[in-house]
Amino acid sequence: MGSHIGELVLNEQVDLQTPPPARGFKVFIVRHWKALLVALVIVLLMIAFTMYLRHKQPIAPPAGGRFGQNGPVAVAVATAVAGDIQVKIPALGTVTPLATITVRTQISGPLQRIYFTEGQIVHQGDALAQIDPRPFEAALQQMQGNLKRDQALLADARLDLKRYEGLVKEDSIAEQQLDTQKALVDQYIGTIESDEGQVNTAKVNLIYTHIVAPVSGRVGLRQVDQGNYVTPGDANGIVLITQLQPITVIFPIPEDNVSAVMKRLREGAQLTAEAYDRTNSTKIADGKLLTADNTIDVTTGTVKLRAKFDNTENSLFPNQFVNIQLLQDVLPNQIIMPNSAVRRGAPNGVASTFVYVVNGDNTVSVRPVTLGVVDGERVAVTAGLKAGEVVVTEGGDRLRDGAAIVLPGAPAASGAARPPGKPGAGRSGSGKPGAAGAGRTRPRPQSPQ
Repeated sequence: MGSHIGELVLNEQVDLQTPPPARGFKVFIVRHWKALLVALVIVLLMIAFTMYLRHKQPIAPPAGGRFGQNGPVAVAVATAVAGDIQVKIPALGTVTPLATITVRTQISGPLQRIYFTEGQIVHQGDALAQIDPRPFEAALQQMQGNLKRDQALLADARLDLKRYEGLVKEDSIAEQQLDTQKALVDQYIGTIESDEGQVNTAKVNLIYTHIVAPVSGRVGLRQVDQGNYVTPGDANGIVLITQLQPITVIFPIPEDNVSAVMKRLREGAQLTAEAYDRTNSTKIADGKLLTADNTIDVTTGTVKLRAKFDNTENSLFPNQFVNIQLLQDVLPNQIIMPNSAVRRGAPNGVASTFVYVVNGDNTVSVRPVTLGVVDGERVAVTAGLKAGEVVVTEGGDRLRDGAAIVLPGAPAASGAARPPGKPGAGRSGSGKPGAAGAGRTRPRPQSPQ
């Protein structure tokens, strides 16, 4: 056991005498100082070469010209003109036929034939269907027979009445018999009138077996097939006919416009109504205002108007939704400009509506304006603008008061920025260098071989 303890003590002494290893970073520098020096020299050379290239790059001219931040701005312009402008009332309307008729039978009987095809355009009086006429022909014949019989009885009674009148004068018969004969003649006259009514009824029923179109229009889908027994009580009838020419559109307008519209109607004016599609971009038809409702809807504050359209091309379809432009009036001698020229903001610290007016030196000025009636893409100006003045319609979001502009079709400015390396950059029209040498192209340094 003592020997083991001695070995442990000896090992501890050996460990204490062993020097600690040196740090790894210092050893790496000592061993590789030449390679590190070469890498540092290469990095410094690369940095110096990069700075040299940047210094030799051509200096671009300051931003300006047509697309520069402080240079002229390319814009689109329009000229204000004097002319007439239309006052229109927009509304959403529903196409409503003047007549929508459900064709029903007036008598009962089997449906023998159908003469129309679904979707066909029919005219008033055209045959639509046929009901078996034989029972009604027989009834008519019977009524006519009864009429002839009663007419013969009436003729015989009148002859007897004439004889009785002569016998009474001779005092051969009593007057009571004459009075009875007169009553019999009157009875036969009433019977004949009743027979004539029955004959007319039978004729009408016979006519009803031949069903015709009551109006001109388009027939819809048939509601009953050939061979069925039809009666006047059928809810759906035989077919639905919708009148298409002419056709009307019912649309509401705000109550604020009612007075002006009614005034024009009282003056006898024919107000024009234009129908547009759902997108309000394509005109469908032109019509005339027909009439107005007699009350204002208190729930919506509107009154309904009806406009009439010829609809010769069948462009309007029943129950179709259309956009209506009702021409209320035409204002003459108005200053008119495009609606796109209108700007809204506070250029002078006061919120207003203004336009950019083009000056003679190709600069713009802020001009407050007062707008009037809007007619589609045009707007009337009641104050602030004169006919013949030019206003900016596009590019106004990059303008300010006094800014320079480039008009459409004008050549590019001489100070406009050009790509480096292009010939003539920074030179005047004579080809000589500019006085300040701005925009002059420097030769590019050649890359080292």
